[in-house]
Amino acid sequence: MEEERRIIRMRHETRRRTLTVAAREQVTPNLLSIRFTSDELHDFISASADDHVKLFVPDAAREGERPPMRDYTPRSFDADEGEIVIEFALHDDPGPATAWAMAARPGDSIQIGGPRGSVVIPDSYDWYWLIGDETALPSIARRIGEWPYCSIYALVAVTGAEEEIAFERRPGLTVDWAHRPAAAAHDPAALLDRIRDRPFPQGDGFIWIAAEAGVARALRQHVLDRGHPPARMKAAGYWTHGAADTTERFD
Repeated sequence: MEEERRIIRMRHETRRRTLTVAAREQVTPNLLSIRFTSDELHDFISASADDHVKLFVPDAAREGERPPMRDYTPRSFDADEGEIVIEFALHDDPGPATAWAMAARPGDSIQIGGPRGSVVIPDSYDWYWLIGDETALPSIARRIGEWPYCSIYALVAVTGAEEEIAFERRPGLTVDWAHRPAAAAHDPAALLDRIRDRPFPQGDGFIWIAAEAGVARALRQHVLDRGHPPARMKAAGYWTHGAADTTERFD
Protein backbone atom coordinates (compact mmCIF):
# COMPACT_ATOMS: atom_id res chain seq x y z
CA MET A 1 0.00 0.00 0.00
CA GLU A 2 2.82 2.43 0.83
CA GLU A 3 4.28 1.87 -2.63
CA GLU A 4 0.88 2.63 -4.20
CA ARG A 5 0.79 5.91 -2.28
CA ARG A 6 4.27 7.06 -3.16
CA ILE A 7 4.50 10.53 -4.68
CA ILE A 8 6.23 10.36 -8.05
CA ARG A 9 8.44 13.23 -9.19
CA MET A 10 8.98 13.54 -12.92
CA ARG A 11 11.20 15.78 -15.02
CA HIS A 12 10.23 16.91 -18.50
CA GLU A 13 12.16 18.33 -21.39
CA THR A 14 11.49 22.05 -21.44
CA ARG A 15 11.18 24.19 -24.51
CA ARG A 16 9.17 27.11 -25.70
CA ARG A 17 6.00 26.61 -27.67
CA THR A 18 4.01 29.24 -29.52
CA LEU A 19 0.26 29.15 -28.89
CA THR A 20 -2.56 30.87 -30.74
CA VAL A 21 -5.78 32.00 -29.10
CA ALA A 22 -8.66 29.94 -30.51
CA ALA A 23 -11.50 30.93 -28.18
CA ARG A 24 -12.19 32.68 -24.90
CA GLU A 25 -14.92 32.17 -22.32
CA GLN A 26 -15.88 34.33 -19.36
CA VAL A 27 -16.55 31.52 -16.89
CA THR A 28 -17.41 33.90 -14.03
CA PRO A 29 -17.05 37.69 -13.75
CA ASN A 30 -13.49 37.19 -12.51
CA LEU A 31 -12.45 33.93 -14.18
CA LEU A 32 -11.43 33.97 -17.84
CA SER A 33 -10.78 30.76 -19.78
CA ILE A 34 -8.73 30.83 -22.98
CA ARG A 35 -8.37 27.87 -25.33
CA PHE A 36 -5.14 27.86 -27.30
CA THR A 37 -4.08 25.75 -30.26
CA SER A 38 -0.65 24.86 -31.59
CA ASP A 39 0.99 22.19 -33.72
CA GLU A 40 3.83 22.35 -31.20
CA LEU A 41 1.69 20.71 -28.49
CA HIS A 42 1.92 17.23 -30.03
CA ASP A 43 4.49 16.15 -27.40
CA PHE A 44 3.29 18.36 -24.53
CA ILE A 45 3.23 16.59 -21.15
CA SER A 46 1.46 17.63 -17.96
CA ALA A 47 1.26 14.66 -15.62
CA SER A 48 -0.17 16.41 -12.56
CA ALA A 49 -3.14 18.71 -12.00
CA ASP A 50 -0.96 21.34 -10.32
CA ASP A 51 1.74 21.52 -12.98
CA HIS A 52 2.54 24.98 -14.21
CA VAL A 53 3.76 26.49 -17.44
CA LYS A 54 5.45 29.85 -17.83
CA LEU A 55 3.74 32.40 -20.02
CA PHE A 56 6.13 34.79 -21.76
CA VAL A 57 4.05 37.93 -22.08
CA PRO A 58 4.52 39.62 -25.47
CA ASP A 59 4.70 43.38 -25.95
CA ALA A 60 5.31 43.94 -22.23
CA ALA A 61 9.11 44.05 -22.20
CA ARG A 62 11.37 46.97 -22.85
CA GLU A 63 13.74 46.67 -25.77
CA GLY A 64 16.62 44.36 -24.90
CA GLU A 65 14.87 42.88 -21.86
CA ARG A 66 13.29 39.48 -21.41
CA PRO A 67 9.50 39.48 -21.50
CA PRO A 68 7.71 39.16 -18.16
CA MET A 69 7.00 35.56 -17.17
CA ARG A 70 4.13 34.25 -15.06
CA ASP A 71 3.17 30.74 -13.94
CA TYR A 72 -0.19 29.20 -14.83
CA THR A 73 -1.75 25.77 -14.48
CA PRO A 74 -2.99 24.01 -17.63
CA ARG A 75 -6.68 23.57 -16.87
CA SER A 76 -6.84 20.89 -19.55
CA PHE A 77 -4.94 19.85 -22.65
CA ASP A 78 -5.21 17.49 -25.59
CA ALA A 79 -1.84 16.83 -27.20
CA ASP A 80 -3.41 14.88 -30.07
CA GLU A 81 -5.70 17.79 -30.95
CA GLY A 82 -3.04 20.40 -30.23
CA GLU A 83 -5.15 22.26 -27.65
CA ILE A 84 -4.56 23.62 -24.17
CA VAL A 85 -6.86 25.61 -21.87
CA ILE A 86 -5.51 28.13 -19.37
CA GLU A 87 -7.70 30.01 -16.90
CA PHE A 88 -6.92 33.47 -15.57
CA ALA A 89 -8.14 34.85 -12.24
CA LEU A 90 -8.99 38.49 -12.94
CA HIS A 91 -8.53 41.23 -10.38
CA ASP A 92 -7.99 44.96 -10.01
CA ASP A 93 -4.55 46.22 -10.98
CA PRO A 94 -3.77 43.20 -13.19
CA GLY A 95 -0.22 42.07 -13.84
CA PRO A 96 1.19 41.71 -17.37
CA ALA A 97 -0.13 38.19 -18.03
CA THR A 98 -3.63 38.95 -16.77
CA ALA A 99 -3.72 42.22 -18.71
CA TRP A 100 -2.65 40.37 -21.86
CA ALA A 101 -5.34 37.72 -21.35
CA MET A 102 -8.05 40.34 -20.84
CA ALA A 103 -7.15 41.95 -24.16
CA ALA A 104 -6.41 38.74 -26.09
CA ARG A 105 -8.58 37.83 -29.05
CA PRO A 106 -8.65 34.82 -31.41
CA GLY A 107 -5.55 34.85 -33.57
CA ASP A 108 -3.29 36.43 -30.95
CA SER A 109 -0.15 34.48 -30.00
CA ILE A 110 1.87 33.89 -26.86
CA GLN A 111 4.73 31.59 -25.91
CA ILE A 112 4.83 29.13 -23.04
CA GLY A 113 7.62 27.09 -21.49
CA GLY A 114 7.40 23.91 -19.46
CA PRO A 115 6.20 22.25 -17.39
CA ARG A 116 9.70 21.53 -16.10
CA GLY A 117 8.37 18.66 -14.04
CA SER A 118 5.40 17.06 -12.31
CA VAL A 119 4.73 15.98 -8.74
CA VAL A 120 2.20 13.18 -9.18
CA ILE A 121 -0.01 12.52 -6.15
CA PRO A 122 -1.48 9.00 -6.25
CA ASP A 123 -5.25 8.54 -6.35
CA SER A 124 -5.18 5.64 -3.88
CA TYR A 125 -5.70 7.52 -0.59
CA ASP A 126 -8.94 6.99 1.34
CA TRP A 127 -9.82 10.69 1.15
CA TYR A 128 -8.56 14.06 -0.07
CA TRP A 129 -8.94 17.68 0.98
CA LEU A 130 -8.30 20.24 -1.78
CA ILE A 131 -8.14 23.76 -0.34
CA GLY A 132 -7.38 26.99 -2.16
CA ASP A 133 -8.45 30.35 -3.53
CA GLU A 134 -9.30 31.62 -7.02
CA THR A 135 -5.75 31.03 -8.26
CA ALA A 136 -5.97 27.36 -7.23
CA LEU A 137 -9.36 26.77 -8.82
CA PRO A 138 -7.98 25.49 -12.17
CA SER A 139 -5.85 22.91 -10.33
CA ILE A 140 -8.71 21.88 -8.05
CA ALA A 141 -11.18 21.58 -10.92
CA ARG A 142 -8.73 19.59 -13.02
CA ARG A 143 -7.97 17.20 -10.17
CA ILE A 144 -11.66 16.62 -9.46
CA GLY A 145 -12.15 15.77 -13.13
CA GLU A 146 -9.16 13.43 -13.22
CA TRP A 147 -10.13 11.61 -9.99
CA PRO A 148 -13.78 10.63 -10.60
CA TYR A 149 -13.77 7.80 -8.04
CA CYS A 150 -11.96 9.50 -5.15
CA SER A 151 -13.52 10.84 -1.96
CA ILE A 152 -12.84 14.59 -2.16
CA TYR A 153 -13.69 17.58 -0.01
CA ALA A 154 -12.91 20.75 -1.98
CA LEU A 155 -12.92 24.13 -0.25
CA VAL A 156 -12.40 27.27 -2.33
CA ALA A 157 -12.35 30.91 -1.23
CA VAL A 158 -13.94 33.34 -3.70
CA THR A 159 -15.45 36.81 -3.50
CA GLY A 160 -19.09 35.71 -3.78
CA ALA A 161 -21.65 33.29 -5.17
CA GLU A 162 -21.19 34.70 -8.67
CA GLU A 163 -17.62 33.32 -8.66
CA GLU A 164 -18.63 29.74 -7.87
CA ILE A 165 -18.33 27.27 -10.73
CA ALA A 166 -20.43 24.16 -11.22
CA PHE A 167 -19.09 20.65 -10.72
CA GLU A 168 -20.87 17.53 -11.84
CA ARG A 169 -22.51 15.95 -8.82
CA ARG A 170 -21.20 12.51 -7.93
CA PRO A 171 -20.82 10.30 -4.86
CA GLY A 172 -17.81 11.14 -2.74
CA LEU A 173 -17.47 14.76 -3.87
CA THR A 174 -18.26 17.68 -1.56
CA VAL A 175 -17.55 21.23 -2.74
CA ASP A 176 -17.65 24.06 -0.22
CA TRP A 177 -17.25 27.77 -0.94
CA ALA A 178 -15.92 30.38 1.48
CA HIS A 179 -16.88 33.96 0.59
CA ARG A 180 -14.64 36.87 1.48
CA PRO A 181 -13.84 40.21 -0.21
CA ALA A 182 -10.92 40.40 -2.61
CA ALA A 183 -9.18 42.78 -0.20
CA ALA A 184 -9.10 39.94 2.36
CA ALA A 185 -7.62 37.32 0.03
CA HIS A 186 -4.43 37.30 2.13
CA ASP A 187 -6.39 36.63 5.35
CA PRO A 188 -6.68 32.89 6.19
CA ALA A 189 -9.75 33.35 8.41
CA ALA A 190 -12.40 32.47 5.81
CA LEU A 191 -10.78 29.11 5.02
CA LEU A 192 -9.65 28.33 8.55
CA ASP A 193 -13.18 28.88 9.86
CA ARG A 194 -14.48 26.17 7.50
CA ILE A 195 -11.99 23.47 8.46
CA ARG A 196 -11.30 24.27 12.12
CA ASP A 197 -14.09 22.01 13.38
CA ARG A 198 -14.27 19.70 10.39
CA PRO A 199 -13.07 16.23 11.44
CA PHE A 200 -10.67 14.26 9.33
CA PRO A 201 -12.45 11.30 7.70
CA GLN A 202 -11.58 7.75 8.62
CA GLY A 203 -8.54 6.22 6.96
CA ASP A 204 -5.46 7.75 5.39
CA GLY A 205 -5.91 11.05 3.63
CA PHE A 206 -3.95 13.57 1.59
CA ILE A 207 -4.37 17.34 1.93
CA TRP A 208 -3.50 19.72 -0.91
CA ILE A 209 -3.35 23.48 -0.28
CA ALA A 210 -2.66 26.41 -2.61
CA ALA A 211 -3.47 30.07 -1.99
CA GLU A 212 -1.77 33.32 -1.04
CA ALA A 213 1.51 32.39 0.67
CA GLY A 214 0.52 33.54 4.16
CA VAL A 215 -2.85 31.81 3.86
CA ALA A 216 -1.29 28.56 2.66
CA ARG A 217 1.24 28.67 5.49
CA ALA A 218 -1.49 29.17 8.11
CA LEU A 219 -3.64 26.36 6.70
CA ARG A 220 -0.68 24.01 6.56
CA GLN A 221 0.24 24.74 10.17
CA HIS A 222 -3.36 24.21 11.27
CA VAL A 223 -3.61 20.71 9.81
CA LEU A 224 -0.14 19.84 11.13
CA ASP A 225 -1.17 20.98 14.60
CA ARG A 226 -4.13 18.62 14.34
CA GLY A 227 -1.77 15.72 13.75
CA HIS A 228 -1.96 15.27 10.00
CA PRO A 229 1.33 13.76 8.71
CA PRO A 230 3.42 16.25 6.70
CA ALA A 231 4.29 13.50 4.20
CA ARG A 232 0.61 13.37 3.26
CA MET A 233 0.28 17.01 2.41
CA LYS A 234 1.38 19.41 -0.31
CA ALA A 235 1.12 23.15 0.26
CA ALA A 236 2.16 26.10 -1.87
CA GLY A 237 1.79 29.84 -2.01
CA TYR A 238 0.65 30.63 -5.54
CA TRP A 239 1.08 34.34 -4.91
CA THR A 240 2.29 36.67 -2.17
CA HIS A 241 0.42 39.71 -0.93
CA GLY A 242 2.33 42.86 -1.85
CA ALA A 243 4.87 41.12 -4.12
CA ALA A 244 4.73 40.46 -7.85
CA ASP A 245 5.58 37.12 -9.46
CA THR A 246 6.36 35.36 -6.18
CA THR A 247 5.55 31.79 -5.22
CA GLU A 248 6.42 29.65 -2.20
CA ARG A 249 6.51 25.94 -1.47
CA PHE A 250 6.22 24.55 2.03
CA ASP A 251 6.93 20.86 1.48
